[in-house]
Amino acid sequence: MQIYQAQLIQRIKRTPTVKSFRFRLEKKIDFIPGQFLKIIFDEKDINNKDLNKYLSFSCSPGLDYIEVTKRLSQSIFSQRLKDLSYNQFISIQAPLGTCVFRDEYKKVAFLIGGIGITPVISIIEYIVIKNIDCDVYLFYSNRNEEEIAFKQELDNWRTGNKNIKIIYTVTDAKPVNPDCRFCRIDKELLMDNLADINERIFFIFGPPKMVEAMKVLVEDLGCPKDNLKTESFLGY
Repeated sequence: MQIYQAQLIQRIKRTPTVKSFRFRLEKKIDFIPGQFLKIIFDEKDINNKDLNKYLSFSCSPGLDYIEVTKRLSQSIFSQRLKDLSYNQFISIQAPLGTCVFRDEYKKVAFLIGGIGITPVISIIEYIVIKNIDCDVYLFYSNRNEEEIAFKQELDNWRTGNKNIKIIYTVTDAKPVNPDCRFCRIDKELLMDNLADINERIFFIFGPPKMVEAMKVLVEDLGCPKDNLKTESFLGY
């Protein structure tokens, strides 16, 4: 794990509240899909939790940039991100995390809430770029259709790869798009779509309560504990 200098080169609006930030690096980071980094705005106090925060890579390894994505709020950290100038350098610490994808996985499923999609983007983009033979099922829940981040990218990937299946769910308002379901990720939804729960590696990313609920759900449906990979997103 090292400290790198990263130069802002692009901002991308993903939803009304979610934005991606792309950086060029002076030195390549060898990270594994699913890992995260720490953005450091306060270099004097590395433990400053207000200005130094963890964000997942939201891009595949091996590209000529790295990307992170955040739901922006009124926090000091969000304001500092929004105020970054193009070509400005920041410090990052990476790579971090063990909740990762391995090339040998043949069947995976993602149970995702909101901004928990970020490490999934890293994983799926990596699978697509490397043309890895892996059966992918993504269950992706948001409050409404407007907040489905990366939908265009996800739709393009599944159109080009028959092994990628995606179910979007929204919980607060009946969707207009027939591609989205008005429901939560629950036992019925998983049983209707996955006949091989005990054979899949399950990744669960999102708010702590959602992660715990999904963990209990798939364990009750027969997923071995060794096949469960979870990560709770705090303070985003």
